[in-house]
Amino acid sequence: MSIKKSIGFILSFNITLSSAMFFHMGEKEEKCIIEDIPSDTIVTGYFKMEVWDVSKQGFQNSAPNLGMTVIVRHPDSEILMTKKYDLEGKFTFTSESSGQHFVCLESNSPRLAVFAGDKLRVHLDIQVGEHPVDESAAQAQDTVKDVKYTMIHLTEQLKHINSQQNYQREREETFRQTSQDTNGNVFWWAIVQTIMLITVGIWQMKQMKEFLIEKKLV
Repeated sequence: MSIKKSIGFILSFNITLSSAMFFHMGEKEEKCIIEDIPSDTIVTGYFKMEVWDVSKQGFQNSAPNLGMTVIVRHPDSEILMTKKYDLEGKFTFTSESSGQHFVCLESNSPRLAVFAGDKLRVHLDIQVGEHPVDESAAQAQDTVKDVKYTMIHLTEQLKHINSQQNYQREREETFRQTSQDTNGNVFWWAIVQTIMLITVGIWQMKQMKEFLIEKKLV
């Protein structure tokens, strides 16, 4: 595989790992994004908040005393990171375990919830597995050949791809084991139901026979 094709493959893979979006929210309202992340993976997020201006009938990039609080929670709901920012910022964290992580954003408005009625628009870009090249390689970028620098970057990205593949295999194995356990439980429950039906049938036949004998009908 040539260098250009390798770069194209890595870039196409990175696109699938980046979730850029924008959404509307109210002042003092919390919005959470769920990201399924493998363990030991670097996650970088960029956000920009805009405030609705009634007089101009549009969203503006400036708002006094208004910023954003970012909270990241583990799959077990424990807080991994919490930090306050201005209207625009960048946050980074490393996942400690595999599973669904919750990235929550809330405007840190100083106004009370009763009076906090501004409409906000938030642009959010979350990049999973964005591995930067180490500092020594970055500093040597101007003195070494571009191909060498590119290969270092490709190596880091390939490591992340391998981590993603291993995580997906773990999820498939867990799903397969769960399916097998469920099928086994259904099978044994069917056997128990069959035994119960046979037992009830035999008991009813016995009771019917005793009733007929008692009434001297047989």
